[in-house]
Amino acid sequence: MKIAAFFIPELKPGKYNVKDERLDQVDKITKAKKKTYIQVEVAGEDALLDADCLVVPKDSAADIILQDLEFIETRSSRAAEEKEKAFLGKLKGILEKEEFIFGISLDEEEKKLISSYGLASNRPVVISGKEDLEDPNALLSRCVRESGFISFFTTGEKETRAWLIKKGITAHEAAGSIHSDIQRGFIRAEIISFNDFISLGGETAAKQAGKMRLEPKEYVMQDADLVNFRFNK
Repeated sequence: MKIAAFFIPELKPGKYNVKDERLDQVDKITKAKKKTYIQVEVAGEDALLDADCLVVPKDSAADIILQDLEFIETRSSRAAEEKEKAFLGKLKGILEKEEFIFGISLDEEEKKLISSYGLASNRPVVISGKEDLEDPNALLSRCVRESGFISFFTTGEKETRAWLIKKGITAHEAAGSIHSDIQRGFIRAEIISFNDFISLGGETAAKQAGKMRLEPKEYVMQDADLVNFRFNK
């Protein structure tokens, strides 16, 4: 995922590993040769249009709203259709209440319109305080959560790894985040919940306790699921 950082010089552009204590717990049990966290990309304001979220300091949140208001006022003066003018008025009303656009209820026509506007607040906006900058990993973790992403884990002798996926995707879609061949040949997902894996002490004990589930393509992935995908090669 990509995070656009506004007015936060402490958060330098680049790729960051986002540490996860849950993955550390899994790795302590498995003792794999390698441990791999999820990775996010931090970029500047110029990456707004393809960013999954924005992160801004508290005293700059109003600047995001003003930026969007300026666009809407300019667009309203040029809009020819009454439907678009009414929609722009709706967005203006939200912003004038000092609220962000992201998360409001939109019909299909409105979704199509707003996707062409490039509004800054039409995506999750994470507000950071000074205390957040003392722990960049915690701030980036917040960005991941508030942008609607979760992780699932794979583990074995060679590697314990976290994989970043959008909340709500299926096991079949999640398999594709590892490799397209796994998704194409998907048979089933062997799932152990994180709590069961940790409390029982690993995969073998979880299987013996009947805590490993065989899930089909349609299974909706849960945060921190331990997964082994079975597939036709």
